[in-house]
Amino acid sequence: MSFPAGVKPFAERPLPNTICMFDVDGTLSLARQSATPEMIATLKALREKCAIAFVGGSDLKKIVEQLGGDNPGDVAGVLNAFDFGFAENGLTAYRLSKELKPASFIEHVGEDEYKKLVNFILRYLSDVDVPVKRGTFVEFRKGMINVSPIGRNASTEERNAFEEFDKKAGVRAAMVKALQDKFQHLGLTYSIGGQISFDVFPTGWDKTYSLGRLEGEGFTDIHFFGDKTYKGGNDYEIYTDDRTNGHAVTNPDDTMKLLNELFLSK
Repeated sequence: MSFPAGVKPFAERPLPNTICMFDVDGTLSLARQSATPEMIATLKALREKCAIAFVGGSDLKKIVEQLGGDNPGDVAGVLNAFDFGFAENGLTAYRLSKELKPASFIEHVGEDEYKKLVNFILRYLSDVDVPVKRGTFVEFRKGMINVSPIGRNASTEERNAFEEFDKKAGVRAAMVKALQDKFQHLGLTYSIGGQISFDVFPTGWDKTYSLGRLEGEGFTDIHFFGDKTYKGGNDYEIYTDDRTNGHAVTNPDDTMKLLNELFLSK
């Protein structure tokens, strides 16, 4: 595949066999907020050195809203700014802005089992007592579903409040345990990420799925940066994978600091 105008082929970059992969929420931007101009500039400078990719659990629309800078709806602009784009853990994927073959959660589990799963979740949530309830408690994505006890339409303030509440109440952890017990036969993985939700997807369809998309590209040095790298967090599997050099960060400023130390100041 040819490279777009103005984009150096991997072989012509100083680190031709290196790729840096980034979680989005908490790593490139604060949760559900836009990446700063400083972060956008840092990524642009890094791309001059090596290949770069985002790998988020959210769908492409939400990722674009966070990485679009002054143009939060600019899908083409965001895809053009990265060599690879991996939404929904790589189940929706792009190489040099061109879409690769997607994967389907419903096709994998079957329509009947999918309905049973969603019905159970909605019944469970009807009995959960949380500080507020807004809208979109179950969000369907191509390769997974995202479940939020307070609803994805919650405001930033409500998200922050629930995150603190859940650290003590363990609402998401308890719900994951209930789903694991009920739907063990489906072979699903449950990953708590962000502030208000958790992802449900077939085992093996975590962020390591995106690594399979890189096979044949010649990358021998794969760096991953994420903030939810603890066991049970949605960065854990790719962070600990033997194919990656994992870097745990605490926020976007920490990410930029690490990138300057590892790549940009040399």
